[in-house]
Amino acid sequence: MPERSMVQAGIRAVRERTIIRNVYLWMTLGLILTGVVALGFASTPQLVISLVKNPILFFGLIVGELVLVFFLSARIMSLSPAAATLGFATYSILNGVTLSLIFLAYTGASITSALFITAGMFAGMSLYATLTKRDLSSMGHYLIMGLWGIIIASLVNIFLRSAFFYWLVSYAGVALFLGLTAYDTQMIKRMSDQIGDNVSEADYLRLSILGALKLYLDFINLFLFILRIFGRRR
Repeated sequence: MPERSMVQAGIRAVRERTIIRNVYLWMTLGLILTGVVALGFASTPQLVISLVKNPILFFGLIVGELVLVFFLSARIMSLSPAAATLGFATYSILNGVTLSLIFLAYTGASITSALFITAGMFAGMSLYATLTKRDLSSMGHYLIMGLWGIIIASLVNIFLRSAFFYWLVSYAGVALFLGLTAYDTQMIKRMSDQIGDNVSEADYLRLSILGALKLYLDFINLFLFILRIFGRRR
């Protein structure tokens, strides 16, 4: 009996590591797909310029991304594994198209530097969230309020065009998405603990993609705010 219990505990531990690994695997694949699309699109500057000169198309893509994110977040468990995978891939591609603009706005060196800084900070916060014994769930409400605050402040500054407001929002954005990275990581780990091995392969894939989408969004937004601070404009 003790041996059987040890084997079952070992299976559960492997299953937990596999779920977490799959979340990061899907997130990494999504980021790679976004980067490839962004680089490919930016390699033809005329395409990017055409996108900028067509505000209906550009904002249509932005709205499409937002709709897709909300849809996947709310309905992913009711989708087939193939549809969930396609939805995540589609979002990564659309994001790559819109992010291609940064290659015209910033130097390649500063984009690379911001990417490495983001990766280091993201990894640090993920590791902290995984190892800490502190319950971060109480941060959720404050982080959501902070996210809405950042969105509203960014919209207001479109009209104010205040340099002070710009830098304030940029640093606040970095702090916010570092907090969200830690919060989402711990929530994903907790979900893994609760699920154990009592999940079908289809739900296993759906939950992996849902977790990957959350961390993907944290990484991309953290990167954009860091780029605003450290990036050198062309």
